[in-house]
Amino acid sequence: MKFAWIDLRSVAAEQVPAVVDAAVHARLDGIVDSRPDVLATLPPTIKKVLFPPAEAASPNRPAQDGDGTATAQTGPADLVAVTVADDDELNELRLRHLAGEKSATSFVEVVDQRTLDLACAAAAALPYTVVRFRDPTKIPLEIVIAAADRSEGQLICEVGDLEEAEIVVGVLEKGSEGVMMAPKNADDVFKLAELLAARTDPLELTTLTVESIEHTGMGDRVCVDTCTHFEKDEGILVGSYAHGFVLCVSETHPLPYMPTRPFRVNAGALHSYTYGADNRTNYLSELKAGATVLGVGADGRTRRIAVGRVKLESRPLLTIKAKSPEGVEVSLTVQDDWHVRVLGPGAKVLNVTELKSGDQLLGYTPTDKRHVGWPVGEFCIEK
Repeated sequence: MKFAWIDLRSVAAEQVPAVVDAAVHARLDGIVDSRPDVLATLPPTIKKVLFPPAEAASPNRPAQDGDGTATAQTGPADLVAVTVADDDELNELRLRHLAGEKSATSFVEVVDQRTLDLACAAAAALPYTVVRFRDPTKIPLEIVIAAADRSEGQLICEVGDLEEAEIVVGVLEKGSEGVMMAPKNADDVFKLAELLAARTDPLELTTLTVESIEHTGMGDRVCVDTCTHFEKDEGILVGSYAHGFVLCVSETHPLPYMPTRPFRVNAGALHSYTYGADNRTNYLSELKAGATVLGVGADGRTRRIAVGRVKLESRPLLTIKAKSPEGVEVSLTVQDDWHVRVLGPGAKVLNVTELKSGDQLLGYTPTDKRHVGWPVGEFCIEK
């Protein structure tokens, strides 16, 4: 789970009370300031991080007690960040950590190769390392993340705004463990909390039994080209009804006559729904570059996936009709071609043109009725 520290040092004075209340209410991990008296007002539920003014930032200040608690010199702070500018200062802080300081915290500003190496060494050796990058490229952050990958310490990256925070938490798919941001107001705090909490819950897939396969004639089908590689047991949920979906696999598995396209799902006819994050559906015809679909594995795991483009073409179609153990009817109209595939139990890959009555598919049957994709409590029949 990612965490955030809210930096009060540059927040407008009139915004500080609301920002602090928002950070506490949102259960963020920590609040940063250079004023011990401000940190002293915070409740014990939030970490207090002291960043002394630049002129006081020296690793030679009295350390915390061996059990990690603050001394009288550091006041109410749980952590005291030490600015590290060279190897000697890093070694001094490392020795304090080895002597028992459980919360040794370094701050490194990366401006060149030397300071990048210093940040890598600190992240690998210390419990907490805060890093600021002068240049906008994220390559130095990737290097520090890789250097700290096997470390038990926490890497915190300073970000300028919410957009940068979203990028930072996804760098190398792993991101830094934490971000430190100075918000403009309380709204920024809540948006940051939502960003860090963004996740997709697993789905409980069901086994559908095929009842019939019908050749439907010509129609428009949609290929969803994404910005990622799908796993071999992964695809997207597609169906003609909002109450029933089939797991359509990507073009990850080899076939004669054409190359694999592991980023693509030949999903279905343009009228079809795809089940997305936040319990919302979208028509395939609504998807476009920059949209998001929900990648779903045969074990029910899920993840958000960005759409790179949507390709709509006229092709022969066939309609698969199936039923869940509870009797929920599911329908899926797809391109009538051997290379279009769906998944069965155990992640078995099934060519749609070879399906027959009695075959089993993996699917999902939500109980909500829908209006413009959102669940609603109203009467609705689909057939």
